[in-house]
Amino acid sequence: MNSDTQAYDVIVIGAGHAGCEAALASARMGCATLLLTIDMDKIASMPCSPSIGGMAKGQLVKEIDALGGQMAKITDSSAIQYKTLNTSKGPAVHSTRTQNDKGLYSRNMKAVIEQTRHLDLKQAMAHELRIEAQTVTGILDQTGFEYSAKAVVIATGTFLQGTVHIGATKIQAGRAGEFSSIGLARNLADLGFSVGRMKTGTPPRLHADTIDFSQFAVHPSDEALKPFSFSTKAVTNPMVPSYMGRTNSKTHEIIRQNLQHSALYGGHIKGRSARYCPSFEDKIVKFPERESHHVILEYEGLHTKEIYASGLGNSLPLEIQYQVVRSVKGLEAAKIMRPAYAIEYDYINPLELFPTLETKKIKGLFFAGQINGTSGYEEAGAQGLWAGINAACSVQKRPPFVLDRSEAFMGVMVDDLVTRGTNEPYRMFTSRAEYRLLLREDNADLRLSRIGNGLGLVDDEALKFCEDIQKQTQREIHRIKTLVVKPTEAVNAFLLERGTTPITNGVKLEQLLKRAELDYASLKALFPPPDPVPPRAEEQAEIEITYEGYIQRQQNEIKKYKDLERIRIPEHFDYTAAPGLSNELKEKLRQILPASLGQASRIDGMTPAAISVLMVAISAFQNRSKT
Repeated sequence: MNSDTQAYDVIVIGAGHAGCEAALASARMGCATLLLTIDMDKIASMPCSPSIGGMAKGQLVKEIDALGGQMAKITDSSAIQYKTLNTSKGPAVHSTRTQNDKGLYSRNMKAVIEQTRHLDLKQAMAHELRIEAQTVTGILDQTGFEYSAKAVVIATGTFLQGTVHIGATKIQAGRAGEFSSIGLARNLADLGFSVGRMKTGTPPRLHADTIDFSQFAVHPSDEALKPFSFSTKAVTNPMVPSYMGRTNSKTHEIIRQNLQHSALYGGHIKGRSARYCPSFEDKIVKFPERESHHVILEYEGLHTKEIYASGLGNSLPLEIQYQVVRSVKGLEAAKIMRPAYAIEYDYINPLELFPTLETKKIKGLFFAGQINGTSGYEEAGAQGLWAGINAACSVQKRPPFVLDRSEAFMGVMVDDLVTRGTNEPYRMFTSRAEYRLLLREDNADLRLSRIGNGLGLVDDEALKFCEDIQKQTQREIHRIKTLVVKPTEAVNAFLLERGTTPITNGVKLEQLLKRAELDYASLKALFPPPDPVPPRAEEQAEIEITYEGYIQRQQNEIKKYKDLERIRIPEHFDYTAAPGLSNELKEKLRQILPASLGQASRIDGMTPAAISVLMVAISAFQNRSKT
């Protein structure tokens, strides 16, 4: 190690959404932290969509915020449109989505990082890990300078041997115009990690002045803006609309005639694509019966003419991209400012990770974000926070931080990755969360702020606010459950006016609230609480009473789930001691090393019979250990 080595507790490689959250969490927990990035002008860059949140992703952002992360706050500071999705459905699937000023998002995150105590930001490319006795001790950068550390978080996004594809043209790049990380990618492969290739892409950016927006349907921001962060008091940026149009038969025919020129269908790309976010070529090939597809135009910022053309992502040569774009009504004269492209990059099989996101091969080394096979800013940010907390915990000799599937959407995501792995870009969905009615956006801080406070990431004032809301919610629930409504003339006139059956006997206010035709606001006008109730407490009380039966059912399911989670699998358990298991399952169990019988039950191919065999074998192993 050279004499100029700088020593840190934690080093984070990569300053995308995962890296920023990891570095901030580590530093805020008191660890001397270094954040390394290839380009300091691209901190928390948004290389694809100018948006944060969306279905299930909004829940992740709210949970990051509830635990003391930064993404939601930066989102609110740079948002130029707010939408709450799925409002026609129940609260379990309500999700916030913003359109953001990309430049403002990046600048604001960089400002926070530069002002955070215990956190150094440096521009350098990590080249090689320093390992001693299967434990990470630091890194070597591309110039030969060394940094020592007790823990390292790798959050490299699409930069590990990143290759940009535009038609037959290949460019070594982590993103268009940025260096690819070659040395570190080779170093990880040399260390024995299971490396695969994935593919993602981004659509063209168009010049606003060359678009006929009158041919598109206008989609303005919601009138009632609901900030992402629970701490945001006001949103100050002006709101802008987005625009929706459609492709047509001519657009589709251009794609069909030029598939051989696509990098994806021309055989240039080997990495696995995301099923849930297909390129335009993929849509035409896989859904030939569709006569059109959505094209959504979004401003990339308040002070730029760049328009993100969602739905037109492809890997075609630029001259064909022009044909595709200009075949869309309203885009006949559109100019492409940045072409669409596909990008391939290395990822590591997440089965190589413990639930803390620490690698099984090397102690003190953590992975977060797209290196784990995920896609999306929100998935990356959640993993970054998770890995950063655990890196700090490992340095400080604190218990590891792990949330289970009943506690958070991010707990579902991490469990999916480390238990089942992924061979395609993983995206979070509300349907992945079995207990989603309890893991809503609206209660993320009420669920997680105490945990964040215990880690030193959430202050006492925020925790007290949550505790007060919970107390006021319970008081209001008690009032609603005990207040008897009598069948007066005024009450029945009120019920008839709202299209619901009058009452003939006294009923609890709770029973009326559970009627589909009634809600808390209308009943509150007739039966107001004696003292004012905060809106958050009103919202929680209404949800808990309206969905009481479903909530109780999920709580019963969680109890069964917890029973299996409590049965821990000894660290050195020998799976050959479970003779009723197939060789395939034994191999999977040895690879995944599940921490509990619950985690083992979620391994692909595991059956109830196999779990019973495993339970007996664990019990026998523990009895032998005692003797």
